[in-house]
Amino acid sequence: MTIILLARHGESDWNVSRRWQGHADRPLTDNGREQARALAGRLAHVDLDAVVSSDLRRAADTAAEVARAQSLEVVELPGLREVDVGSWSGLTRDEAEQRFPAGFARWQKGFPGWDDGESYEEMTDRVLAVVLGIARAHEGARALVVSHGGPIRAIHAAALGLDVHTYRRMRPVEPNARLSAVCYAEGALTELCPANEIDELIARDQAERRAAAAQPPSPAG
Repeated sequence: MTIILLARHGESDWNVSRRWQGHADRPLTDNGREQARALAGRLAHVDLDAVVSSDLRRAADTAAEVARAQSLEVVELPGLREVDVGSWSGLTRDEAEQRFPAGFARWQKGFPGWDDGESYEEMTDRVLAVVLGIARAHEGARALVVSHGGPIRAIHAAALGLDVHTYRRMRPVEPNARLSAVCYAEGALTELCPANEIDELIARDQAERRAAAAQPPSPAG
């Protein structure tokens, strides 16, 4: 079984002021750095084969805490960035509603409000291509992907067989540093596991690995 563990980055300064970030490269707060250390502690009992993150520093710095504890290097990939919100980057909700009332009404219905940047479909295609590549490169292993709220919802939606707009209307954005997981099998993402089910998933995977290791080698060696 291939397990892709997912974590949103720790709290950034613009998370605190509730501003759209998109591709803006905002730093972690002190609380965000503490959340990253707590994430590393949460994963201390899980042997990871890779730690991959968005190249934006709020994600890369979160991933670095986990990688350091696992004696791994972080692989930073721009394809894991948040959706590009274009001219909405840096705006609060009130500011977006005042400047772009029609777009804001569209965003409240689950669609992009900005007329530049990326659509959610474009972001989804970009992110899933990267995540499936990670899964293929680490087949049968465990990798941690540290990304952003939008990409993680897109990955969850794919694992559930839903389109990203439907899932956005169903579920709020993941909290900072929240852990979840999906599995990869036969070229697709499957089996979304929320945080409280991850230990069970890891234990099941470990049992299957031990059982496979106990089998005699095949005639082909």
